[in-house]
Amino acid sequence: MKKLWMPALVVAALITTSGCTSHNINQPTAPLVGQVDAKLKADVKVGEKITGQSSTNILFGWLQVGGDSQFADGVGYGGSSGSGFSLLDPVASAKAAAAYKAVKSSGSDLIVAPRYEVNVADYFIFKKVDVTVTGNKGTINNIR
Repeated sequence: MKKLWMPALVVAALITTSGCTSHNINQPTAPLVGQVDAKLKADVKVGEKITGQSSTNILFGWLQVGGDSQFADGVGYGGSSGSGFSLLDPVASAKAAAAYKAVKSSGSDLIVAPRYEVNVADYFIFKKVDVTVTGNKGTINNIR
């Protein structure tokens, strides 16, 4: 009987611990039909390169475990609407946390030309999401 259970346990352990890994790097773009009419003009000084990193674990494809508790609002690129932060989208929250860390650690007001690198390691029951954002330090001198 022991000989029957041992291979079954080994197969079950292999299935639950094996998985897939994906790697994504995006470059945000603005839609071609977008039109903004504002009478305000910001004088932004572009500085050195800045970076921020965040990680989170996801159970069962939707339950976020661990990760950061501080996020940048308005981090949504690639045609998404709203702030881009959603409790049901752990990748968006990891992006927002990485942007917050980059801005906070550099003392900047915003990230100029942000670029997100997203690594997802998928292990059937859980996923590990690592996000790194790079861009340039943006400091607003004045708004007219």
